Amino acid sequence: MPHHTPHAGVVLVVDDAIETLGFLCEALSQQDYTVLVARNAAEALERLDMATPDAVLLDCVMPGESGFSLCRKIKAHPAWAHVPVIFMTGLSETDHIVEGFACGGVDYVVKPLKLPEVLARLARHMHNAHVGRMAQAAVDVGGMGVVVLDRQGRIAWRSPQAVQWLEQAFGGAQPAAAAWLQSARDQAAQQALGQASLLAQDVGEVGIGERMLVLRLANENLRASSQRLQDAALTPRETEVLGWLAKGKTNRDIAQILGMSPRTVNKHLEHVFEKLGVETRAAAAAIASGSFPA
Repeated sequence: MPHHTPHAGVVLVVDDAIETLGFLCEALSQQDYTVLVARNAAEALERLDMATPDAVLLDCVMPGESGFSLCRKIKAHPAWAHVPVIFMTGLSETDHIVEGFACGGVDYVVKPLKLPEVLARLARHMHNAHVGRMAQAAVDVGGMGVVVLDRQGRIAWRSPQAVQWLEQAFGGAQPAAAAWLQSARDQAAQQALGQASLLAQDVGEVGIGERMLVLRLANENLRASSQRLQDAALTPRETEVLGWLAKGKTNRDIAQILGMSPRTVNKHLEHVFEKLGVETRAAAAAIASGSFPA
């Protein structure tokens, strides 16, 4: 069995079978987990309101509300969405397995439970969730928020900072927020947020059909720069060239990065300067710095 340090974490076990609860509570306590117990979905929600666990071991089929339905509620709640849910099931049919993953479960174990397997899977998923939350915190400490859109353009994941900004900008209108984020796939988008602007920029694909966007706040000067860039209607290639210029790259550097000649880079910059109404590289870079993260 895997070894754990004291206070390995809090696990919520949800099962209507008393013998399963007793078996798991004893085993988890021996591994230094703090265990919360619920016999149905209603009790589980009460436990979740009292304390957010580090993981949930959830029976698929219970009297009343099913484990699948409960998992959907957990994943829809911002404070609980990060918690890994591992299904415990005697159902090994493909449809049930697929439903478990579709509603947000990260794994499943088949009854009768094999304790070493349960503990190993639990430890791994708790570790992965912890690493993910540290990454979220690192992003937010950096003054940015991160959003991932799925292949249908829906919001699949948001860091805590992104949740705060999007709620301030769009309230509870998640479809409106998703539509605004999708608009950032073509060029950086902005949305008024008090005396500042919320800027969104697509940074590329992070999975099959999934896109990651970085959010950050800009003050009034940066907001004006962003608006000026939007009004300039730069082509995608001109936007790329200006982006690398804002990062301090020379024409030769930009040519190597984008696979073109320095002469072509210079021609693109001539068009950029004209559209922005500036005459120098420094002036163009100053405007661009409002929309291109370092």
